[in-house]
Amino acid sequence: MGRLRNAKIYVERAVKQKKIFMIQGHYPVIRCLLLRRGWVEKKMAHHTGTILPPPQTDLDRPVIGDSDTPEDEDEDEDEESSQLLEFGGGGLLACEALEGTHALMSRMVRNETPYFIWTTRRDVLDCRFLSKDQMLNHYARAGSFTTKVGLCLNLRNLPWFDEADADTFFPRCYRLGAEDEKGAFIEDFLLTAARNVLKLVVKSEWKSYSVQEEVEGGPEDKQYKKPQKKPMVVSPEFVDEALGACEEHLSTLAHVDIDKSLEAPLCLRPEGWTLFLQHYYRVVHEGAELKHLDAQVQRCEDILQQLRAVVPQIDMEGDRNIWIVKPGAKSRGRGILCMDHLEEMLKLVDCNPLVMKDGKWVVQKYIERPLLIFGTKFDLRQWFLVTDWNPLTVWFYRDSYIRFSTQPFSLKNLDSSVHLCNNSIQKHLENSCRRHPQLPPDNMWSSEKFQLHLQEMGAPEAWATIIVPGMKAAVVHALQTSQDTVQGRKASFELYGADFVFGEDFRPWLIEINASPTMAPSTAVTARLCAGVQADTLRVVIDRRQDRNCDTGAFELIYKQALPIQTIRPMKPPLLSSLGTQPPSPCEGGPPGCAP
Repeated sequence: MGRLRNAKIYVERAVKQKKIFMIQGHYPVIRCLLLRRGWVEKKMAHHTGTILPPPQTDLDRPVIGDSDTPEDEDEDEDEESSQLLEFGGGGLLACEALEGTHALMSRMVRNETPYFIWTTRRDVLDCRFLSKDQMLNHYARAGSFTTKVGLCLNLRNLPWFDEADADTFFPRCYRLGAEDEKGAFIEDFLLTAARNVLKLVVKSEWKSYSVQEEVEGGPEDKQYKKPQKKPMVVSPEFVDEALGACEEHLSTLAHVDIDKSLEAPLCLRPEGWTLFLQHYYRVVHEGAELKHLDAQVQRCEDILQQLRAVVPQIDMEGDRNIWIVKPGAKSRGRGILCMDHLEEMLKLVDCNPLVMKDGKWVVQKYIERPLLIFGTKFDLRQWFLVTDWNPLTVWFYRDSYIRFSTQPFSLKNLDSSVHLCNNSIQKHLENSCRRHPQLPPDNMWSSEKFQLHLQEMGAPEAWATIIVPGMKAAVVHALQTSQDTVQGRKASFELYGADFVFGEDFRPWLIEINASPTMAPSTAVTARLCAGVQADTLRVVIDRRQDRNCDTGAFELIYKQALPIQTIRPMKPPLLSSLGTQPPSPCEGGPPGCAP
């Protein structure tokens, strides 16, 4: 009876203070932290499709792209306890000790309104039925930057929002299902091949990355250091075609082709590009000897120097013309393929009419010259938090983690085990015996460990001067281009996970942005960091409501949009005559039907 009486008092206080919360999914850290703060959980009914009545109708369905917003990696239910233990054993024991009491209080608030709602997906409820003081961890219409198609399209509009070029931080991307973009991709693929030919000619200045990366691969790759040349020779005319295509491209970029014929170079015309690519494949993939004239070397060097000034991604392209084909709205690396033959990529999409119809597949330039750690590829997961869209308010998390692939890096092997670092893919694979012994068995490092590695490799300033500023700018730019699309509900907030790959020059390249980033403690690194980011998220969205100067943990406010100042001129009062005449009626001289 005493426990029941105390529970009633506790619940009455929580209801009065609007401290009722509801969680969909396995977020033990969020649940435990809210219970510690005096909140009471309203259990979610798992048998219903939505957590708030009434159910969604056709009018309630999410807008196009929102239902395609991919969730990040799946969480494992059996890892819930390990995450809480990593977060803090004391908190776990306290929550477990009061489990019966919490269940009792949950039944008491089953008819109460939840004021803090955390779900794995936004479309499990209808935001129109939420009151202004109900906090929700999602925004509607976020698919404009959390889907591959949305990010691809929106970043093209960046010049309208900021003085920046998306090509400096986002690998160029095309929708294969859209005919105009399909044509643009074909032209890009051919121009990239032409640039690669020039690079191969001037090996003294453009060292072939295929040789460099094989040195990193391990002792078993030594056989590839000096590939056996097949008795095939490609003539110098092929180099002239590549030079002509690059020169024409430079003229187009410089707008000096206005008075010229719009006819494309031979190699870029339908009747010419097939033969051009055949020669290119023989040189790059089959080891054919590329013959060139001495006079062509200087010409190639000059053209490449001009291209570097106008093609921001030329340093990360490599020389094998690899692209990555992605289903537009899937996450966790599902369905992604690395490909280096144009015909195969086009056939992949053309053979599926559904893909052509919805236009959801994208093809994106693969970073062939990535920053490697001990000869192995990695990417970085970076969290950021949006607490308002008008004015746009962005918080950046200080800590992050990197994920390694299980195989040494090689451009000769296009298998996903080499090039995709998603934990959902790599956790099912065994680490290669050819990997460097200093790589972690669980394939994860914290950002602190990464910074130590940068110091050891002689780049102590790269993190603070190149990597972090570049990631912050990329995140803000991606959000700026989506600001007019996202439904910026005031009581909402959302935590996102951005994935970055770095070039050899440490420049960060934004790969994608994930909604509902995984909080599963898959390794000791993520167990600690994921618990921390959840705790700090509550500091920002709950504690800061009461105290603007509260501790926000590892979250840093990196952007708050300045709203335009609207100048309102005071109305000049009407002049009254010295006889005290009343001012004219506001309807005097107005439209018919105006009432005084």
